[in-house]
Amino acid sequence: MPGHGVAGIGTLKMLALHTYFRSSAAYRVRIALGLKGLDAQMLPVHLLKNGGEHHSAAYLAVNPAGLVPTLVDDGQAITQSLAIIEYLEERWPQPALLGSHPLERAHIRALALDIACEIHPLNNLRVLNYLTGEMGLSAEQKTRWYRHWTETGLATVEARLRQTAGQFCVGDSPSLADCCLVPQVFNAQRFGVPLDAYPLVQRTTASCQVLPAFQQAAPQQQPDAE
Repeated sequence: MPGHGVAGIGTLKMLALHTYFRSSAAYRVRIALGLKGLDAQMLPVHLLKNGGEHHSAAYLAVNPAGLVPTLVDDGQAITQSLAIIEYLEERWPQPALLGSHPLERAHIRALALDIACEIHPLNNLRVLNYLTGEMGLSAEQKTRWYRHWTETGLATVEARLRQTAGQFCVGDSPSLADCCLVPQVFNAQRFGVPLDAYPLVQRTTASCQVLPAFQQAAPQQQPDAE
C-alpha cells in the first residue's frame, strides 16, 4: 500500500522505500527490488511540494543528507542508491545483480559508477536548481549544461557496452548496471537528449523495458506520479 508523507523509521518494521517518482536514484532501487522479487512499502517524498519534503525535519531525521532514496529495513535506514542495492544483494543474493566472478562484477560496478557518479551528480535536481537560482543561468543555459554532461557520459557508457554488452549491459542477465542505465535514459529522453549516437544504450534499455521489474519501477507507475 502506498505511503503518504514522511514516516519516521521507528514506526517501520518492514521493508520500505522513501522515494520520489522522478528521482533517478530512487528509480534504480525500485528496479532492484523488483528484480529480486521484494515487496516494499513506497513512501513518497515530494521534492517540489511544500518547499521540498526532503527538507522537512521529519525526513532529515531519517536521512540527514536530505536525499532520496532511503531504504528502511526493520527500522534501520540505509542511504545512497548503490549502497542500498549492494545491501539488497547481500541480504537476498538471488537473482544476482553483481555477476558471478570478479571481472564481471568489476565491469558491472564500473558502468554503474559511470552513470551514478559521472553523469547523475551533474544533472540532478539540486544542481539544476542551483544553476538557475544562485548562478543565474537561463533555462536554455541549464538545458545546455544538462545535455553536455549527459551526452559526454552516455558516450563513455556506449564505449564500455561495446566490450561488455550481451542482451543487457554486461552479458545476458540484468544487473546493477542496468538498474542505473534505464533511469538515466529516462531522464535523457525527458530533457530531449538525442540518443541516435548510442545504439547499444538504446538496445540494452529496450531489453530491460520488457521486463516487469523495470515496467513496475517506472516513474509513471508510482503512487506519487504526476
